[in-house]
Amino acid sequence: MRMDQTQRGWALAALAILVSSAVVYVFYDLDAPQGPRGGSMIGLTFGAVGFAFMIFSALLGARKRVPTWRVGRAQAWMRGHLWLGLLALPLILFHGGFHFGGTLTRVLMWLLMITVLSGVFGAGLQHYIPPVMTSDVRLETIYDEIGRVRTLLREEADRAVESLCGSLGLHKTSDQEGRRAGGFTALRTMAASAVPLRTSAAVSAGASAAVAAAPEIILLSAEESAPLRRFYLDEMRSFLERSKQRGQRLGDAAKASSVFTGLRTLLPAAAHATLADLEDICDEARQLTRQERLHHWLHGWLLLHIPLSLALILLGAIHAVMALRY
Repeated sequence: MRMDQTQRGWALAALAILVSSAVVYVFYDLDAPQGPRGGSMIGLTFGAVGFAFMIFSALLGARKRVPTWRVGRAQAWMRGHLWLGLLALPLILFHGGFHFGGTLTRVLMWLLMITVLSGVFGAGLQHYIPPVMTSDVRLETIYDEIGRVRTLLREEADRAVESLCGSLGLHKTSDQEGRRAGGFTALRTMAASAVPLRTSAAVSAGASAAVAAAPEIILLSAEESAPLRRFYLDEMRSFLERSKQRGQRLGDAAKASSVFTGLRTLLPAAAHATLADLEDICDEARQLTRQERLHHWLHGWLLLHIPLSLALILLGAIHAVMALRY
C-alpha cells in the first residue's frame, strides 16, 4: 500500500527518532557502570519523552470529542497518534533499561504493550476492512439505517409473495401498509453505493408503467403456490427477520442459489420473475449482515484500546509523581 505524503513524513520522523534514541541508549548503556537506570538524567529524559508521546496519542480522542477544538488537520493527528504511540514503547523500554521493576511498573509495561499491539491491530483493520467492504458490500447502506432497510426488504418480499400466493395471514396494520408505499424510495436513498437496489429499481419501473396500464396480478392456485408459501413462511421470512433458529441456508450464497434453483423446478414459469426478485432480496440481506460484521470488526477493537489507553495515562502519571517525589 502506497503511503501518502503525511504518512511518509510521520514515518520518516518516527524512524529518525527511534534510530537516534537507540544510538543514545547504546552509548548510555556502555557508559553506565551500574547499567541504565530510570532515575538517571538520560533515563528520565527517555521516560518524559515516551510519556509525552502517550499524552499526544491520547489527545486525539479529546480532539474528536471537542467540536470547537480543531488544531491541525485530522489526518496529521491520526498519523501522529499511530507513529508516536508506537514510538512510546521503545522509549519507555529505554527509560527502564528493559527492566520492568516493581509491581506498578510491571503493570504499566504490560498495559503499554497491550495498548500498542491493540492500536497496531486496529490500524491494520482500518486499512484492510474498507476495501473489503467496498468489494463485498456493493449496496453499502448508512449503518444506522440497516435495521430500517432490512424491514423494508422484508415488506417488499411480503408483497412479492402475496402477489402469487394471496394473503399470507400476517395481519399487517394500516401503518405498515403506509410505510410500504414510500419504502422503496427510502431504500434507494439510503444505499451509499452508486449501484441502485435492483428490487427497488424494478418496483420504481413498475410504478411508472402502472400509470399507463395497471399490471395484471397472477395468482397461483393453492396447490401451485404451496412450495413458495411454505418456503417463505418457514425459512425466508425468518431469515429476513434475522432469526437464529431458521433460514441459515439463505445466509450462504451458494446454498441460497441451490434453494432457489430447486424452487424454480417446483413453481410454474409465471413465478420465476418473482423468485428472481426474492433471490435478490436475500442477497441484499446477506450484504447487510456482512456490512454489520465488518463494522463491528472495524470499531470493536476500540472497546479494548480506549479503556487501556486511559488506564495507562492515569497509572503513568501516578508512576511519574511517585518517582519524582520519592
